[in-house]
Amino acid sequence: MSITNLERFLPEGTLPFLKTWFGEHIIHIKITRKRQSKLGDYRKMPDGSHQITVNGTLQPELFFFVLTHELAHLLAFQEFGYRISPHGQEWKQTFRMMLVGSISVYANDLKPIILKFAKAPKANFMSSPDLVKYFHIEDCEDESLYIEDLADGDLFIYRNERYSLDGKRKKNYLCTNLENTKKYIFRPLARVEKIS
Repeated sequence: MSITNLERFLPEGTLPFLKTWFGEHIIHIKITRKRQSKLGDYRKMPDGSHQITVNGTLQPELFFFVLTHELAHLLAFQEFGYRISPHGQEWKQTFRMMLVGSISVYANDLKPIILKFAKAPKANFMSSPDLVKYFHIEDCEDESLYIEDLADGDLFIYRNERYSLDGKRKKNYLCTNLENTKKYIFRPLARVEKIS
């Protein structure tokens, strides 16, 4: 997929950044359906080209953020070699510079969140509560909320199964599946539907 074909997934003003980052690299961009496990993926192909996948259901600014994350892998490997850790200091440094350098494409209310994240980039998008909450704004019309908003003993539905919230364990939450009575750990920003 060429850079210009990506325009419909991206916010305005991103193409100059992408053209610079893509450089002379041969990059195959694959737009995928929504995946629960990840938003994007990077891998170097046996022929020396690069493949990046990004969920096509993402909001434009999040799509660009994820694409930037994946391109940071390519650029970090190119600059520092393939022996570096995929989400190590070299990747963090590269991703930070890319985020700060392209901050102008993000909405004004998102810029401070991106800049805060860029100070110490994380490998997993879900580890930034501010970003997760920002990109779920449009979902607020439904009945879902974050598990951290519930109280001990509250009942909720997650992926069509009913649970009770037993309590907080360090950073996460211990819950009981009401169908099979097994205990499960939930992250604070899991989206759930409270049962009244």
